[in-house]
Amino acid sequence: MKVTKKLRIYNMILYINMNTANCIKKEKIFKVLVIGAVGTGKTSFIRRYVSQKFFINYKATIGSELATKVIDWDENCKIRLQLWDIAGQERVISMTRVYYKEAVAAFVVFDVTRATTYEAVEKWKNDLDSKVFLPNGSPIPAVLLANKCDLVSEGLHSNTTQMNEFCAEKGFAGWFETSAKENIGLDEAATFLVHKILDNESTTPIELSGSHPPNNGVIRPVQEQHSEHTTEQRKSRRCCS
Repeated sequence: MKVTKKLRIYNMILYINMNTANCIKKEKIFKVLVIGAVGTGKTSFIRRYVSQKFFINYKATIGSELATKVIDWDENCKIRLQLWDIAGQERVISMTRVYYKEAVAAFVVFDVTRATTYEAVEKWKNDLDSKVFLPNGSPIPAVLLANKCDLVSEGLHSNTTQMNEFCAEKGFAGWFETSAKENIGLDEAATFLVHKILDNESTTPIELSGSHPPNNGVIRPVQEQHSEHTTEQRKSRRCCS
């Protein structure tokens, strides 16, 4: 009887250990920049994507702010996107090298209702490409967001061919129409960018060096927890090729 009891206890412990192991996911942490001119809706984009909240009035970001989005990417992987909201004032550009450090991807945002913010896209993209690189020296992947698309139905962003050509010329991985107010295109854009990050990670692994410290892009085991930020089913995306 004692042997049988010990065997039952052993089997129970084995069962618990097996189930615990199945609940452990690998975690990846990625720093993603959100840049663009003042008033393009960068903060609104982040707040809506991370916490599903939207407010009409926001104060302009001073310096930078950080928010983290937790994504249950698949049954084996959890991703933490550290979204860095970089102020869009002209004076900030001289300091962006500090903010850009260790980033692995970026969103560049413009306001479809203000042509000047679209004209500023090239400046922000050039600044990005000159200050942060992948370990192999290539630019980090950037996605262009035509934000506030709920406010106008016609405009530059509605010309798909022109937008595709612009993205290809300026080196964007793709572009999306987005609206933080109406929650349009946010998940699709983020999912697309994460795919680009993971593609780069598989071909040019992030180095654990002074320029890429262990808190960025590192895989580590974590106990799986329920997250309200689980992404929906992967959706279709628009990109330039």
